[in-house]
Amino acid sequence: MFIVRVAIVLLACWIPVVSGQDLTPRAYWPAPTDTRLVSLGAIYTSGDTVPDPSLPIEGVDSNITQVVAGYLHTLDLFGRTANFIANVPYATGDTNATIEGVDYSRNYEGLGDISATLSLNLIGAPAMDAAGFGRLRESPRHIVGASVKLVAPTGQYSNDRVINVGANRWATKIELGYIMPISPRWLLETDVGAWFFADNDDFLGTTREQDPIYSLQFHLIHRFSPGFWASLNATGYKGGRSTVGDLKLDDVQRDSKWGVTFVFPLARAHAIKTSYYTGSANDSNEDFDVFTISYQFLL
Repeated sequence: MFIVRVAIVLLACWIPVVSGQDLTPRAYWPAPTDTRLVSLGAIYTSGDTVPDPSLPIEGVDSNITQVVAGYLHTLDLFGRTANFIANVPYATGDTNATIEGVDYSRNYEGLGDISATLSLNLIGAPAMDAAGFGRLRESPRHIVGASVKLVAPTGQYSNDRVINVGANRWATKIELGYIMPISPRWLLETDVGAWFFADNDDFLGTTREQDPIYSLQFHLIHRFSPGFWASLNATGYKGGRSTVGDLKLDDVQRDSKWGVTFVFPLARAHAIKTSYYTGSANDSNEDFDVFTISYQFLL
């Protein structure tokens, strides 16, 4: 069957860009308790990637647009600052490749996998009101935080297709973050994380398993004024070897991504966030570009 042969060839040779390895500066920077923020954004990705880029597929040319609705609520949890974040994506795109001399093309559109994240600041950021947050902003201190992100298999999925919007499996990311103040306006953030994946038991009539993926992020952040900041970002990740049926693939991922983020306040309760990232797959000639823009407002 051609589709199975395509899957095995693709899975055996690609070192992918992992959608889960998003660069998130200021992930552990606190906010006053009961802060509620809604965002609506667009993400455009082009190059060697697919909607579920944890799939090992290379030599592809994709154009993918995602619209993402998000909600953040800052909580007082055990006297510490905590954030609950939910994201709902919708994706549309096309992917083209030539496999063993045969052109392969896939167009897709639909709801993506919904995610929810709970983060907790362990050191340096107790639950605070607006006045306490103002004092922290003027005199930042060392902050240590941790988070758990859960991704549910809610996205559109066809068991006879290699490429889908959804991944048809649960995924969990555990992360530890550290923010070091260099000066009142400069922060250095380091995040260490690991993704763990449940099995996709309906992958082209067989089961796909994947080992954990480990990641390391760095963010150099400059705060210009309240609500106006920028960052230089970089990440690397390794792991994720796949097994399809009884076949153990040689597809360990050693990837990297880097870019910039800008946040511009429009008014007291509104902001625009934009970013650009680029990266490569396993130091190969396969690369990709990611452009994002979102509108954020406080409730």
